[in-house]
Amino acid sequence: MARTITIAAQPAAAAPACVTRAWRDHATELQRWLRHQLGDDAAADDMLQEVFVKALRQGSGFCQVDQPRAWLYQVARHALIDRARRMRPTEPLERHAPALVAPVADPPEPMQALAGCLARVLAELSADDATILRACDLEGQSQRIYAQAHGLTLPATKARLRRARLRLRERLTEVCRVRFDSAGHVSGHDGRSTDP
Repeated sequence: MARTITIAAQPAAAAPACVTRAWRDHATELQRWLRHQLGDDAAADDMLQEVFVKALRQGSGFCQVDQPRAWLYQVARHALIDRARRMRPTEPLERHAPALVAPVADPPEPMQALAGCLARVLAELSADDATILRACDLEGQSQRIYAQAHGLTLPATKARLRRARLRLRERLTEVCRVRFDSAGHVSGHDGRSTDP
């Protein structure tokens, strides 16, 4: 047996006529839709009441709504979403706190040991190569900003950086005896060779 729902938030005389008309025109349809969505008649009736209370709170502003039916359905959809969020099962974070602490990773050993060799090899490269490598690869400057600062086009900067990286890699491999894995990452090095 369907419950009779009344606008209880304000006396009927205080409700703007547009809200009363929207209630009369759309309450039954919206109630059926909410019951279908929720599968619970009482919860649907309560939510319907909330939707029309929101309409009442709009006061005469509700009369400015172009499509009252669409407005009511939108408010009802938002109410359904809010209800679903509230009903979602949750667990206290404290229970998972040990797993949530991010471990502090030490820098990879080969990379850490390579830092000193890299500084020496950079000092041996041409000034142009060392400058672009420091700016774009070590300091994080964008290639576009580097190009503008040095009066270069972006394609020229990309080409110059690519060539500088190749020369750096060649020197690191030769002088510092750097080894790379199959993915191209540094896997180790034997230190600086005594060859010039």
